[in-house]
Amino acid sequence: MHLGQNAYGATSAVGISLLGAIVTEIVLTFVFVLTILGVTSSKKFGSVAGIVIGLTLAFVHIMGIPLTGTSVNPARSLAPALFLGGEALSQVWVFIVAPFIGAAIAALVFKVFKRDCERDLKVVN
Repeated sequence: MHLGQNAYGATSAVGISLLGAIVTEIVLTFVFVLTILGVTSSKKFGSVAGIVIGLTLAFVHIMGIPLTGTSVNPARSLAPALFLGGEALSQVWVFIVAPFIGAAIAALVFKVFKRDCERDLKVVN
């Protein structure tokens, strides 16, 4: 890998498959976005939101850099692919689509979880 581009197959550091790259990016983005939604959903977490988000992003990158280069953010993946062209550019679609899927799943899970928590709180009160 060069210039920080994301990759799978022969151009990745570990030779991760296309399916492996898609799953990796979906899961890592899911974790990151769910963390952001959770920590920013209440003012009481405001004092720790930055550190929680930053540590989660560091964790996601530590886990993902050896596998795919870690996208989690399509904008971060596009520039290196455009500069390198070739295979990097042909593979960038994975690192645009998979993070959107992971983020959408995180939003749905958060919405359901938050609704259930609010319902449970109303029952208790």
